[in-house]
Amino acid sequence: MKQHSEPSPRSERKSASRRLFVSVATCGWAGYSPFAPGTVGTLLAIPIFPALGALRDLSVGIYLVAFALILVGSIWVAGVASEELGEHDSPHIVIDEVAGYITATGFLDFSWIAAALAFFLFRLFDILKPFPASWFDRHVHGGLGVVGDDVVAGIFAGVVARIMLGLI
Repeated sequence: MKQHSEPSPRSERKSASRRLFVSVATCGWAGYSPFAPGTVGTLLAIPIFPALGALRDLSVGIYLVAFALILVGSIWVAGVASEELGEHDSPHIVIDEVAGYITATGFLDFSWIAAALAFFLFRLFDILKPFPASWFDRHVHGGLGVVGDDVVAGIFAGVVARIMLGLI
Protein backbone atom coordinates (compact mmCIF):
# COMPACT_ATOMS: atom_id res chain seq x y z
CA MET A 1 0.00 0.00 0.00
CA LYS A 2 1.36 3.38 -1.04
CA GLN A 3 1.50 6.01 1.66
CA HIS A 4 1.07 9.71 1.02
CA SER A 5 4.00 11.73 2.23
CA GLU A 6 3.93 15.26 3.48
CA PRO A 7 5.45 17.87 1.18
CA SER A 8 9.00 18.74 2.14
CA PRO A 9 9.70 22.16 3.62
CA ARG A 10 11.83 22.90 0.53
CA SER A 11 8.97 22.15 -1.88
CA GLU A 12 6.60 24.26 0.24
CA ARG A 13 9.07 27.19 0.13
CA LYS A 14 9.44 26.78 -3.64
CA SER A 15 5.66 26.72 -4.07
CA ALA A 16 5.23 29.80 -1.87
CA SER A 17 7.92 31.71 -3.77
CA ARG A 18 6.32 30.80 -7.11
CA ARG A 19 2.96 32.07 -5.82
CA LEU A 20 4.72 35.29 -4.85
CA PHE A 21 6.09 35.61 -8.40
CA VAL A 22 2.58 35.15 -9.80
CA SER A 23 1.22 37.72 -7.35
CA VAL A 24 3.83 40.27 -8.43
CA ALA A 25 3.38 39.44 -12.14
CA THR A 26 -0.38 39.92 -11.85
CA CYS A 27 0.16 43.11 -9.78
CA GLY A 28 -1.51 41.76 -6.69
CA TRP A 29 -3.97 39.71 -8.74
CA ALA A 30 -5.19 42.78 -10.69
CA GLY A 31 -4.40 40.74 -13.79
CA TYR A 32 -7.44 38.63 -12.96
CA SER A 33 -9.75 41.60 -13.49
CA PRO A 34 -12.75 40.45 -15.54
CA PHE A 35 -12.56 43.66 -17.56
CA ALA A 36 -9.41 44.57 -19.54
CA PRO A 37 -6.67 43.29 -17.20
CA GLY A 38 -3.96 44.98 -19.31
CA THR A 39 -5.68 48.33 -18.88
CA VAL A 40 -6.02 47.74 -15.13
CA GLY A 41 -2.32 46.86 -14.93
CA THR A 42 -1.42 50.05 -16.79
CA LEU A 43 -3.62 52.12 -14.47
CA LEU A 44 -1.72 50.68 -11.51
CA ALA A 45 1.54 51.93 -13.04
CA ILE A 46 0.46 55.59 -13.18
CA PRO A 47 1.64 56.41 -9.60
CA ILE A 48 5.12 55.17 -10.52
CA PHE A 49 5.48 57.98 -13.10
CA PRO A 50 5.74 60.92 -10.66
CA ALA A 51 7.92 58.87 -8.31
CA LEU A 52 10.40 58.00 -11.06
CA GLY A 53 10.22 61.59 -12.36
CA ALA A 54 11.21 62.89 -8.93
CA LEU A 55 14.02 60.35 -8.80
CA ARG A 56 15.23 61.47 -12.26
CA ASP A 57 15.22 65.09 -11.06
CA LEU A 58 17.31 64.05 -8.07
CA SER A 59 19.85 61.93 -9.98
CA VAL A 60 19.74 60.67 -13.54
CA GLY A 61 22.13 57.86 -12.61
CA ILE A 62 19.94 56.59 -9.78
CA TYR A 63 16.90 56.92 -12.04
CA LEU A 64 18.54 54.80 -14.75
CA VAL A 65 19.48 52.12 -12.21
CA ALA A 66 15.91 52.07 -10.84
CA PHE A 67 14.47 51.93 -14.37
CA ALA A 68 16.81 49.06 -15.33
CA LEU A 69 15.95 47.16 -12.15
CA ILE A 70 12.23 47.51 -12.88
CA LEU A 71 12.70 46.24 -16.44
CA VAL A 72 14.98 43.34 -15.49
CA GLY A 73 12.76 42.47 -12.53
CA SER A 74 9.68 42.52 -14.76
CA ILE A 75 11.33 40.19 -17.26
CA TRP A 76 12.38 37.78 -14.52
CA VAL A 77 9.00 37.82 -12.75
CA ALA A 78 7.06 37.45 -16.01
CA GLY A 79 9.20 34.47 -17.01
CA VAL A 80 8.68 32.62 -13.74
CA ALA A 81 4.96 33.44 -13.69
CA SER A 82 4.56 32.22 -17.29
CA GLU A 83 6.05 28.87 -16.28
CA GLU A 84 3.90 28.68 -13.17
CA LEU A 85 0.71 29.56 -15.09
CA GLY A 86 1.67 27.25 -17.95
CA GLU A 87 0.92 29.90 -20.57
CA HIS A 88 3.27 32.22 -22.46
CA ASP A 89 2.17 35.82 -22.08
CA SER A 90 -0.89 34.97 -20.04
CA PRO A 91 -3.43 37.81 -20.04
CA HIS A 92 -3.23 37.64 -16.23
CA ILE A 93 0.41 38.77 -16.27
CA VAL A 94 0.27 42.57 -16.26
CA ILE A 95 3.73 43.46 -14.94
CA ASP A 96 4.64 43.87 -18.62
CA GLU A 97 2.12 46.72 -18.87
CA VAL A 98 3.84 48.38 -15.91
CA ALA A 99 7.22 48.05 -17.66
CA GLY A 100 5.80 49.37 -20.93
CA TYR A 101 4.09 52.33 -19.30
CA ILE A 102 7.18 53.40 -17.36
CA THR A 103 9.15 53.11 -20.61
CA ALA A 104 6.70 55.53 -22.22
CA THR A 105 6.94 57.96 -19.32
CA GLY A 106 10.74 57.90 -19.44
CA PHE A 107 10.47 60.32 -22.39
CA LEU A 108 8.28 62.79 -20.47
CA ASP A 109 8.27 65.25 -17.62
CA PHE A 110 5.48 64.50 -15.17
CA SER A 111 2.14 66.23 -15.50
CA TRP A 112 -1.33 64.73 -15.35
CA ILE A 113 -1.75 65.51 -19.04
CA ALA A 114 1.48 63.64 -19.82
CA ALA A 115 0.39 60.74 -17.61
CA ALA A 116 -2.98 60.46 -19.37
CA LEU A 117 -1.49 60.83 -22.85
CA ALA A 118 1.17 58.20 -22.12
CA PHE A 119 -1.55 55.90 -20.79
CA PHE A 120 -3.75 56.16 -23.89
CA LEU A 121 -0.89 56.00 -26.39
CA PHE A 122 0.73 53.06 -24.60
CA ARG A 123 -2.53 51.11 -24.58
CA LEU A 124 -3.02 51.92 -28.29
CA PHE A 125 0.47 50.77 -29.31
CA ASP A 126 0.26 47.74 -27.00
CA ILE A 127 -2.95 46.64 -28.73
CA LEU A 128 -1.81 47.46 -32.28
CA LYS A 129 1.70 46.02 -31.77
CA PRO A 130 3.51 47.78 -34.63
CA PHE A 131 6.80 46.21 -35.73
CA PRO A 132 9.06 45.37 -33.91
CA ALA A 133 6.59 44.90 -31.02
CA SER A 134 4.74 42.28 -33.08
CA TRP A 135 8.03 40.46 -33.71
CA PHE A 136 8.78 40.27 -29.96
CA ASP A 137 5.24 39.10 -29.34
CA ARG A 138 5.50 36.20 -31.80
CA HIS A 139 9.15 35.17 -31.75
CA VAL A 140 10.69 35.84 -28.34
CA HIS A 141 9.85 33.45 -25.52
CA GLY A 142 10.09 33.61 -21.76
CA GLY A 143 10.00 36.79 -19.73
CA LEU A 144 11.77 38.81 -22.41
CA GLY A 145 9.04 37.93 -24.89
CA VAL A 146 6.31 38.83 -22.41
CA VAL A 147 7.83 42.21 -21.55
CA GLY A 148 9.66 43.05 -24.80
CA ASP A 149 6.64 43.90 -26.92
CA ASP A 150 5.35 46.20 -24.18
CA VAL A 151 8.70 48.00 -23.90
CA VAL A 152 8.65 48.58 -27.68
CA ALA A 153 5.06 49.84 -27.44
CA GLY A 154 6.22 52.08 -24.59
CA ILE A 155 9.00 53.52 -26.75
CA PHE A 156 6.50 54.32 -29.52
CA ALA A 157 4.07 55.84 -27.01
CA GLY A 158 6.78 57.90 -25.31
CA VAL A 159 8.13 59.33 -28.56
CA VAL A 160 4.67 60.19 -29.90
CA ALA A 161 3.62 61.70 -26.56
CA ARG A 162 6.79 63.79 -26.44
CA ILE A 163 6.07 65.13 -29.94
CA MET A 164 2.40 65.81 -29.16
CA LEU A 165 3.19 67.57 -25.89
CA GLY A 166 5.77 69.69 -27.70
CA LEU A 167 3.05 70.88 -30.05
CA ILE A 168 0.74 72.09 -27.28
